Amino acid sequence: MVLSWLPAGLFLGFIVSQTCSVHVSWENWNADPRNRGNEFDKASTQPHIVFILVDDQGFRDVGYHGSEIKTPTLDRLAAEGVKLENYYVQPLCSPSRSQLMTGRYQIHTGLQHSIIRATQPNCLPLENVTLPQKLKQAGYSTHMVGKWHLGFYKRGCMPTQRGFDTFFGSLLGSGDYYSHYKCEGPGMCGYDLYEGEEAAWEQDRGLYSTVMFTQKAISILANHNPRRPLFLYLAYQAVHSPLQVPARYLERYKSIPNLHRRKYAAMVSCLDEAIHNLTVALKRYGYYDNTVLVYSSDNGGQPLAGGSNWPLRGSKATYWEGGIRAVGFVHSPLLMNKGTKCRALVHITDWFPTLVTLGEGTLDEDLNLDGYDVWEAISEGRPSPRQDILHNIDPIYVKAKNGSWKAGYGLWNTAIRAALRVGHWKLLTGVPGYSDWVPPQTFSNQLLTNRWHNERVRWDRGKSVWLFNITADPYERVDLSQRYPHIVKKMLIRLAQYNKTAVPVRYPAKDLRSNPQYNGGVWGPWYKEKEGDEDERDNNLFTNYLAKRRWKKRAKNRKLRRKAEE
Repeated sequence: MVLSWLPAGLFLGFIVSQTCSVHVSWENWNADPRNRGNEFDKASTQPHIVFILVDDQGFRDVGYHGSEIKTPTLDRLAAEGVKLENYYVQPLCSPSRSQLMTGRYQIHTGLQHSIIRATQPNCLPLENVTLPQKLKQAGYSTHMVGKWHLGFYKRGCMPTQRGFDTFFGSLLGSGDYYSHYKCEGPGMCGYDLYEGEEAAWEQDRGLYSTVMFTQKAISILANHNPRRPLFLYLAYQAVHSPLQVPARYLERYKSIPNLHRRKYAAMVSCLDEAIHNLTVALKRYGYYDNTVLVYSSDNGGQPLAGGSNWPLRGSKATYWEGGIRAVGFVHSPLLMNKGTKCRALVHITDWFPTLVTLGEGTLDEDLNLDGYDVWEAISEGRPSPRQDILHNIDPIYVKAKNGSWKAGYGLWNTAIRAALRVGHWKLLTGVPGYSDWVPPQTFSNQLLTNRWHNERVRWDRGKSVWLFNITADPYERVDLSQRYPHIVKKMLIRLAQYNKTAVPVRYPAKDLRSNPQYNGGVWGPWYKEKEGDEDERDNNLFTNYLAKRRWKKRAKNRKLRRKAEE
């Protein structure tokens, strides 16, 4: 069904919501005639590219993987397109996003460890060319809506400085879905919604972010000339915690006893309907027949927050399959073999060369990409050029107590956290992370932390090396490291070779200047780059203060209305 917040007719000035309307303020962009083009211009041969990245969706949390969660839109789009059933991402937010944007492994950008935190003077290194920059060079209009999470400590790190013509969304991406506030500990709370490089106080109507981001994406489609190539990167906050969702989506999941799972399921359903509305808009505004739509989760699900990766092992933040094997598909009329499954090896770094090549862009040798062009593997069912994946090498993660050079045959220190896939084989060293299997029946009224029905792994204690044949054993049940030491040695040598190409880890200490209280209550750039920035900062503080007062007054009224409706 089409939601009531789908744009009505072909009128472009407003979008109707069930609760309120959202004013779309893109005057500066629309005022530039280069963005509108001539209606009679010859249509570009370059396809429109819509990349949808969702947050923390588990491997099982889609209908076509056997979930109890209803996802009719995702099921249909995947069934009519190509399902990626051997598709890998990274186990956390920033790592997956950095590899999507650069086509390079974490060891080659310095982002090997954890995520980019709000208080760190860190971001995607500026020397790395990004996917939107390459598409922009090829003539694309580039727009981002949603979660950035690639750093913002200085202006040069912002999305509009990294290749996007426009940006509407959050710099962090795990704040409140309605108020768009995010806390990073006591006394470190701030507003996190941006339009371009300014806080979006005036554009904020307190809408649930899934709805709000979809409306903004649809407004971009409505205002762009479909004869000119478009790259739309739609990075939803959903279904990351906090578990918040409009009450009407909860009604259909009353039968799920676990509250976390029930809320999570409702969030997925809201997301599914949002994507339905987006695809309707693609057809309405004349994009669909020449569009490549890619759908991907950024990492595995978190069972403690309602997600499910069953029957895979592990969860988000781990290098077990449950942390890195993702839901993904491509939907497009341009696909040669529609309605198929791609079992070729595909990694999130592959989208950079694949999409740039599709967009008739150029790939220079000095990009030093780790990704491959996998379009023929996806579209035509040909073998993938990718034969291995370096999942990561994290030299500063907590070391395995029993790891050693001896355990690594003198080739590798197995205390170091690392994971590598070569062909059918997967090797893990160090501390891979939480390693239980969490069956669906554990989603009961009992706290998940009790794990009454979980399959606990007791024989892993003292280990620091694992080897699995993922093709034969995708659930990582049978460790073969003792049976095939020669395979282990070969893969350890490959790890050591990769490690020689690694750059130093970028993981700076917390910078107290990042506190939003020093920036008018807003998360945003704080690093002083040149003279004159101090005056600009003072102006921004005053502007943010006034805007914040107006926003708080409106937010209070909205909160009262929501409580009354509930």
